[in-house]
Amino acid sequence: MNENTINASIVLFGATGDLAHRKLFPALFQLYQKGQLQENFAVVGVSRKDFAHEEFQKIVAEAVETHSEADDHDALKSFSSHFYYLKMDVTDFKSYHDLENLLNQLDRDYHTGGNRMYYLAMAPQFFGTIPGFLKSEGITDTPGWHRIVIEKPFGRNLETATELNEKIQESFDEDDIYRIDHYLGKEMVQNIQVIRFGNAIFESIWNNKYIDSVQITSSETLGVEDRAAYYEKSGALLDMVQNHMLQMLMLVAMEPPGKLDTKHIRDEKVKVLRSLRFYNEEEIHENVVRGQYAEGSLNGSSVPGYLDEENVAAGSKTETFVAAKLFIDNFRWDGVPFYIRTGKRMKTKSTEIVIQFKQGPMALYRANNVKHPPNLLRIHIQPDEGLSLSLNAKPHGDNMNLLPIDMSFCNNCQNEVNSPEAYEKLISDSLLGNATYFTRWDEVALSWEFIDSISNAWSKENQVSPARYPSGSMGPKEADELLEKDGFTWWDPSNLRRS
Repeated sequence: MNENTINASIVLFGATGDLAHRKLFPALFQLYQKGQLQENFAVVGVSRKDFAHEEFQKIVAEAVETHSEADDHDALKSFSSHFYYLKMDVTDFKSYHDLENLLNQLDRDYHTGGNRMYYLAMAPQFFGTIPGFLKSEGITDTPGWHRIVIEKPFGRNLETATELNEKIQESFDEDDIYRIDHYLGKEMVQNIQVIRFGNAIFESIWNNKYIDSVQITSSETLGVEDRAAYYEKSGALLDMVQNHMLQMLMLVAMEPPGKLDTKHIRDEKVKVLRSLRFYNEEEIHENVVRGQYAEGSLNGSSVPGYLDEENVAAGSKTETFVAAKLFIDNFRWDGVPFYIRTGKRMKTKSTEIVIQFKQGPMALYRANNVKHPPNLLRIHIQPDEGLSLSLNAKPHGDNMNLLPIDMSFCNNCQNEVNSPEAYEKLISDSLLGNATYFTRWDEVALSWEFIDSISNAWSKENQVSPARYPSGSMGPKEADELLEKDGFTWWDPSNLRRS
């Protein structure tokens, strides 16, 4: 038996939604195949649609076959037999009595010991409602553990996030609240700590004495697609910067934790946010760029601009791109700019962190005023997973110029073997009670406080349109100018799979 085998009932609110089909069902099946979920588990799918248990089991199996590489049909049939369905109106307390009866029966049938995980994969307006009813109707009164997993967005600003948190904490303790950010489940995001703290060669030079700048890029080739209604309310600042981008920044910039455990790691991440420099309105205008994609070309095909997408308001000022220069005002990072950028309809899909080191006495090797590239450490998060180190070497012959070379490791290139999906790792952690890669409330509050300062400044400029950039580019020229005035340029996302 797998030592991490879990006995539990999982209640999946929003079980007929896209996230459940594309990510959650395949992730649970991978845990089943690896033995973490065996015979003593059950999943209750909840939504407002009407299905029999057998119909829902068929839906689960089809989703796993479609969105994963499942080829063991016997295992898939056995796995899906653990799924049950309940039609619920989550705003009606009477519906929770049916849920309680079903869960109590499953506790007896599957010997789960009353352990229950509640996964909220539905609209944010229900995030405060569901925990309250789970508590008031006695569903959390079993002797086992009870944990709640909440998808983003966790609020729309600090005020709404605080209200939501207070509601949830009336029913669940902070240690049992798992606020999910799927970027934290990615293999190379979790590897940032190992790259830093497991290699003395890097940790000893991980400071402002040796590092010139840090760049964090998360670019997408897709537009808003069918998410325009949601995106109009969020934009790239709330959709990407408040969570994913700040999370990567914290992992790069944090101090070594006293122990590699949940509390110590989270404590050090929070210290980064407390040291993040807040800008006044004029400084926000100078250091934060917002953009919006215009029509353009991707892979040889014409694509529409944001304003021409379905469900986008005429003349919308919603940003689809954000670039910013940030500073962390502490002893380690004083004076080092952290440049972040994220956007849709960009030239390439990539998430990458680039550590640019300061140049040494390059004049010794400079000829004809040729400027040689600096040393770079790139952490490739997606689509390639790995890292590369750019060094300078001597070319063949008597030429004393420097020849840039790359030393690369690709985690998922050989035989196209993929790392575990982010959701697989995060669901596993939540079942095991490991909250390291979930966001703690003080983390959420500080990130909202920082983002609100930018949102509030932009709201006073609501007549100013975002800078336009053609689809298929890497963003507006204003983002390039943000770095050029400091003597830097954006590094194009690199590809570990070069032939």
